[in-house]
Amino acid sequence: MNKRIFSLLLAVLLIAALVVGCSSTSNETTFISIATGGTSGTYYPLGGAFAKVFNDNVENVTANAQSTNASVENVGLLEKGEAELAFIQNDVTYYAYTGTEIWEGKEKVTNVRGMAMLYPEIVQIVALKDSGIESVEDLVGKKVAIGAPGSGAEANARQILAAHGISYDDLGKADYLSFAEAADQLKNKQMDAAFVTAGIPTSAITEVAQTADVVVIPISAEKIAELSSQYPFYAEVVIPAGTYKDQDSDITTAAVMAMLVVKADLDEDLVYELTKAIFENRQVIIDTHNRGNDITLDTALAGMPIEVHPGAQKYYDEKGVK
Repeated sequence: MNKRIFSLLLAVLLIAALVVGCSSTSNETTFISIATGGTSGTYYPLGGAFAKVFNDNVENVTANAQSTNASVENVGLLEKGEAELAFIQNDVTYYAYTGTEIWEGKEKVTNVRGMAMLYPEIVQIVALKDSGIESVEDLVGKKVAIGAPGSGAEANARQILAAHGISYDDLGKADYLSFAEAADQLKNKQMDAAFVTAGIPTSAITEVAQTADVVVIPISAEKIAELSSQYPFYAEVVIPAGTYKDQDSDITTAAVMAMLVVKADLDEDLVYELTKAIFENRQVIIDTHNRGNDITLDTALAGMPIEVHPGAQKYYDEKGVK
């Protein structure tokens, strides 16, 4: 073999190796873990729907939804790199980012960015009908599930009780329970009432209502206004009549917002594709849970409490979302 032919063959082999190497790199799978909440809440089924959307529409992505203790734990999972995306209440996101309220005295969590605002997280105070509880004030002396330890729901319970001049010491028993645990104890009449902050209808409450007579306790517009003056994340909302079994009338209560938060260092192009996939495949999410109807481009940035990830912002800029 003469020297010229050998050189040509060597060049061809080098080019082929480079092509294969580039192909291998471009086809590398990216694993996305989505931190959600308990299986009886709203985050978990929605997280499963998001994972399906990503897996079906974003090239070289394998996503899965993991069940967690929701907002507060999810902040930690993002911070430690144990999740790439997470569902978090917007109030909890703000507390972690600014080191305030339940994050006071802790190190601020600044390596997270906003991806999208999702839907109202409605504070639902559900009580056994035969407990005699008809108002927040009636919780005094009763056994009340106040949410998992350090959770967003627990912060909501504490703040709402305080707005009514009530502390945990005024309750007969304040028990730190997840939604699923609270549902079981309501069914077994070990609890009189529970605070649940989630999208409606919440499966934990629906489940209890199938086997026990329950009522949803209203929060007055006046008290919600007081809450909003101190905690700007709260808004007045209505739980429509018929949301739960034997609920004959609308119920006024308070709400915060669920949002999707992402690691700050996640690749910009990847976050762009993930954001695009969510809004261009909404029907998959709607078919999974009714709250998918609330996830719209028009409200994707409404109430965003932290900086938006550049990849998500790029998609919103293309769509004219402000």
